[in-house]
Amino acid sequence: MVFRNSIEGLDKVFKTDVDPPKVLLVTGPPGSMKTSFCYALMSTYLKRTNEFGLYTTLEETVQSHLKNMESLGIELSLNMQISDFTDLREIDQMVGASEQTNYLEFIEKMIAHFKKVHGNRFKLFALDSLGALYSLMEDVSAMRKKMFYFFKMLRDYNLISFVVMERELGGQSQLLGNEGFLVDGIIHLGLDRSRGKLARYLQVEKMRACEHSVEKHALEARKGSIAVLGPIFETGE
Repeated sequence: MVFRNSIEGLDKVFKTDVDPPKVLLVTGPPGSMKTSFCYALMSTYLKRTNEFGLYTTLEETVQSHLKNMESLGIELSLNMQISDFTDLREIDQMVGASEQTNYLEFIEKMIAHFKKVHGNRFKLFALDSLGALYSLMEDVSAMRKKMFYFFKMLRDYNLISFVVMERELGGQSQLLGNEGFLVDGIIHLGLDRSRGKLARYLQVEKMRACEHSVEKHALEARKGSIAVLGPIFETGE
């Protein structure tokens, strides 16, 4: 596994590699490049290894997602399937609330299908985003139990899974109180305004079975990729 080399400079953050199975929350406020980070990492990794990945976007259509990635110069990997729930949403509107789609079950069936087709080549999965998934689900009772088994399913398929989750600027997401302890890692992508200008950064808050830095590292968008720069030293507000 070459996870830590899939984005330039990421090896400055991860001292040892991130091995499957892992469920990783990728959190941050709007504009912190959560989607771009996950997509760029997956695309580069898959092109280098010739393995397979599935990117599921609930926030936008496949066409919109690809257009956004193209604007950053990030190429689509031929080994990555991108799917959205546009058709399912339309079906839900037609059948009414009494016959709502079980989205967790649908995602599991989709993963099982690609695992059957690609076998051990299927290594990476992304769900963008957890908040959007919750907004689509009619029955949110016993959510902690549901997510426990959903994350277990991802691990059982021996995947590294990226679960994108919105997080308020400068604050904690309320979801961290529930899902934060169920996952194997939390990668926070933040926005720093302490120096009079907006700067993006990456910070690993949690990562099981992996040696990593806990410092904030500057994150920079470059044509065709994303790069992790050196640590951001706190100066105080």
